Amino acid sequence: MPEKKMQEEKPPISPPLKVLEYRTISKGFGWWSAVVLVESWGNKRLCLYLWQKSDNGWKRKQKYTIHSQERWRLISESVEELLEELQ
Repeated sequence: MPEKKMQEEKPPISPPLKVLEYRTISKGFGWWSAVVLVESWGNKRLCLYLWQKSDNGWKRKQKYTIHSQERWRLISESVEELLEELQ
């Protein structure tokens, strides 16, 4: 009997947001974090999400939206500078 591949659960995002693509960062111990490319009213946004599992399914705990490549450059440069402190 062939084995069925488990299909990954899709991010719990409701309309009017439409999930175009996503990448799970981590998922376990009742928490799920992901980067999600969404579209809403014709605009694309990149969002960082954090959900917590509850009896009623996944509930959003945090969301951070990146509106442009310029904004991402500012964020990533700041993170890179401070990242050195972790080593």
